[in-house]
Amino acid sequence: MVAFAILIFLFLGSVEGFSTKSQPCTYDKQKTCKPALATAIFSTVSFLLGAFTSVVSGFLGMKIATYANARTTLEARKGVGKAFITAFRSGAVMGFLLAANGLLVLYIAINLFKLYYGEDWEGLFESITGYGLGGSSMALFGRVGGGIYTKAADVGADLVGKVERNIPEDDPRNPAVIADNVGDNVGDIAGMGSDLFGSYAESSCAALVVASISSFGINHDFTAMLYPLLISSVGILVCLITTLFATDFFEIKAVKEIEPALKKQLIISTVLMTVGIAIVTWIGLPSSFTIFNFGTQKVVKNWQLFLCVAVGLWAGLIIGFVTEYYTSNAYSPVQDVADSCRTGAATNVIFGLALGYKSVIIPIFAIAVGIFVSFSFAAMYGIAVAALGMLSTIATGLAIDAYGPISDNAGGIAEMAGMSHRIRERTDALDAAGNTTAAIGKGFAIGSAALVSLALFGAFVSRASISTVDVLTPKVFIGLIVGAMLPYWFSAMTMKSVGSAALKMVEEVRRQFNTIPGLMEGHAKPDYATCVKISTDASIKEMIPPGALVMLTPLIVGTFFGVETLSGVLAGALVSGVQIAISASNTGGAWDNAKKYIEAGASEHARTLGPKGSDPHKAAVIGDTIGDPLKDTSGPSLNILIKLMAVESLVFAPFFATHGGLLFKIF
Repeated sequence: MVAFAILIFLFLGSVEGFSTKSQPCTYDKQKTCKPALATAIFSTVSFLLGAFTSVVSGFLGMKIATYANARTTLEARKGVGKAFITAFRSGAVMGFLLAANGLLVLYIAINLFKLYYGEDWEGLFESITGYGLGGSSMALFGRVGGGIYTKAADVGADLVGKVERNIPEDDPRNPAVIADNVGDNVGDIAGMGSDLFGSYAESSCAALVVASISSFGINHDFTAMLYPLLISSVGILVCLITTLFATDFFEIKAVKEIEPALKKQLIISTVLMTVGIAIVTWIGLPSSFTIFNFGTQKVVKNWQLFLCVAVGLWAGLIIGFVTEYYTSNAYSPVQDVADSCRTGAATNVIFGLALGYKSVIIPIFAIAVGIFVSFSFAAMYGIAVAALGMLSTIATGLAIDAYGPISDNAGGIAEMAGMSHRIRERTDALDAAGNTTAAIGKGFAIGSAALVSLALFGAFVSRASISTVDVLTPKVFIGLIVGAMLPYWFSAMTMKSVGSAALKMVEEVRRQFNTIPGLMEGHAKPDYATCVKISTDASIKEMIPPGALVMLTPLIVGTFFGVETLSGVLAGALVSGVQIAISASNTGGAWDNAKKYIEAGASEHARTLGPKGSDPHKAAVIGDTIGDPLKDTSGPSLNILIKLMAVESLVFAPFFATHGGLLFKIF
């Protein structure tokens, strides 16, 4: 963080050669604005604020989750309903913490910066963009580091424990079991939390930047200016009402009510939110205003802006449900994958990959419609508020998402504490529902990342004063094709990191089984600490190359090849990253649930595929192990790659516009 903060200061300060004199504004040459040095200082401050908020949110989320998992296990003695409420409420605490923290810090920062900037709103909101960059750069480490941590432990524990030694999952004799349970919290809670916080901070920043050069900013209409923050604050209130539906209005009595209750959360919050947005739009915005659209001002009515937000909100819901259809074992896609395990692991892998590729189709159409509608109505501002619409129910989304790892851990604790079989069945039921909802959460994160990244792209293009990005010029096209390659390079790094870390873990677990006498019989305790250390070291060390790839690409491209090539790189990475992210997440989720489908043996079809330990089950475990790095490391980290590159380009845009493109200047 410190190193990168210094970089931001040096790059942005050098735009005007560190002068402290006021400059003419970028968009309106008649007015004078604060010097570039001020923007450099304030961008650095807001970067540190964003990073700090992100870290604190992840830390608190993990703290809550580790309090909650043991309580959920204890509540499971009273029945499934009580355990569900505990797990869900703790997830909700984290969701609200994140949404509220993000909003509070952003609002305070805007008001404090205003004391210095006064009338110069253009500079004010340009320096606020650092907030999104800070949030996302921490999310990169949470997601990538967390993903490597959790999957090294998971793959290591499964391969030796389940496949070689035939002991159940979460068995305390398995040395990697503690690292596996810790990993769930690191990857799914800290990673997911900081990821969504990053999206949220960035879409707010993108909207604010575009608004500051539209009529809101020119006429200094503060209420309308803060429309993005109003959407989020209504979101918090709506989610508060929505969570009561799960915990207080309807009590859960039986196992089969869990998943519908979680899905109802999404629907209720979306419907209520639609009403909430309508009210805020009607009260907070003038009936007609203009939005900056690549050099011109476009007239927009307030109902059009309402439609932009609503389109994002509903697109998110569609993406969530499509993800669920492809990853839940209640529907035919996953059952087909489970069925293909009859003929071994190879067919399972083929079917799973096909399912992942196929699951991309509908979400992409949903995103495309969302982009078209919101852009037609309100240009780039429309896309930014559509992304905010998708993220407005973030508190509910996170509650549903954090619920998964909490109930997963609760199962682990029940197994390790040697509690009765009945309790383990209840926690398994909670966990199975959590698995699907985690996939829904990842769908949301990817969909919102696509919209956020496009909005940031628009803000970047406006800031770097490019009026059109022409694909036919060689400068842009080479950027496009290289940008489309980056997600593959990034995935290769993360997958390989998981593989090599898992290899170390497998060797360590085997060594302990072979050298500690009485371990299999349960007389001796395994050495859990060594396994935790392997995961921790691997995640910290292996996080650096993928992180450097994402952080340095925009700097190198912008400095040496200029803004046109950089706009190509951003577009390319966005277009290919979204596809890989969706397909990787869903393939992994489907394999995981196919394995659970066979293990649970709930239907006639599942029972023919055998109990645990049969050949189809072994094939399913192999699929699940391949899918682990896909769904928890590569897939979810990709949405950070897309967003982070775009927000970084936006923050450094003043520098690239003035000094960028060194190579083309030489020739």
